Amino acid sequence: MTATTTGRPTSDTTVADLRRQVRDLTTQWRAQGRYTPHSDNWMRGYDPDFSRELARRGLLGLAWPTRHGGSGLGQVARLAVTEELLRAGAPVAAHWIGERQIGPAVLRHGSPDLRAEILPLIARAEAVFCLGMSEPEAGSDLAAVRTTATSVPGGWKVDGRKIWTTGAHHATHAYLLARTARTERKHHGLTEFLVDMDTPGIEVTPIVDLAGGHHFNEITFTDVHVPTHRLLGTVGQGWRQVVEQLSFERGGPERVLSTYPLLARCVETLAADPARARDLHTDLGRLAARLATLRRLALDVARQVDAGHAPAVEAATLKYLGNAFENDVVDFARRVCHHTPDPALRTAFDQALLASPGFTIRGGAADVLLSLIAKQETRR
Repeated sequence: MTATTTGRPTSDTTVADLRRQVRDLTTQWRAQGRYTPHSDNWMRGYDPDFSRELARRGLLGLAWPTRHGGSGLGQVARLAVTEELLRAGAPVAAHWIGERQIGPAVLRHGSPDLRAEILPLIARAEAVFCLGMSEPEAGSDLAAVRTTATSVPGGWKVDGRKIWTTGAHHATHAYLLARTARTERKHHGLTEFLVDMDTPGIEVTPIVDLAGGHHFNEITFTDVHVPTHRLLGTVGQGWRQVVEQLSFERGGPERVLSTYPLLARCVETLAADPARARDLHTDLGRLAARLATLRRLALDVARQVDAGHAPAVEAATLKYLGNAFENDVVDFARRVCHHTPDPALRTAFDQALLASPGFTIRGGAADVLLSLIAKQETRR
């Protein structure tokens, strides 16, 4: 397996400097009124200007080799930056998917031409990616893909539908998992592609949530031509490749820190009036201890990726435990709101509550993650 970084160790001084840079930037933008911290902003907070500013400062593609527009610092360095962005509730959705998992997937499996084309675009925040994985009636079972890619002169013809596609209405590119062969085993015959979203035959239909928000979409592909060079990896090996890619999707701190702005607001509220909510302090301590443990698990995942591994089980474990933590933060905030009325806290709570139903579904439902963990553990 090809490692995604140069392997150069990241010093504590470098990590501290990266954290300081992000804190300075987010503090400056908040002071200027350019964004308001929100829970789940890595998925809902779309601001291309903010992403481009991160790129200008060299804070995207940190884990990639310098020849591909990165910094060669590794996943541990990237973890420090992403933790600070999530802590600040920054609007990072414009670059998140591409920088988090498409870039590493291209580094692992992309041709030299594909790397040269795609990676600099992501590092400069010029490419916005969406994920064409989930399909109607398939749920979290990615192997149930029915979208087809048929070989044609000069490339592939794609037909099918994808659903719950975050940010497709903003995306310049889509990652696509499609079936290129019918086999007895549904995990076989799958292939990955990168598709330009302005290709004829692509239709994006919004899915509006109950609060009127629009971040989900359905995508329909009708006779969509994908050039040969946009194949990612090996024909028919999509399942093996996507399992590796899910390590990046599931193993990041966004599975733990989506509700951190709400937790921080709870701490501020309790600190302002400790006597009124004294009985909540023990529960807050338990949440803090769990958060420290989950951050360590995210660090372990980052270190394994830096070593060239694809820690699928560890990433699935982090997502499963992290989602439970995020929902418990929402429940804790509900009780803080009851004990200590605070309009700002109530607003933050409402935002996180509306986002919370998706925590345990996106990136794999809880039962799917537990099945993956159990199967892998029985093989050890």
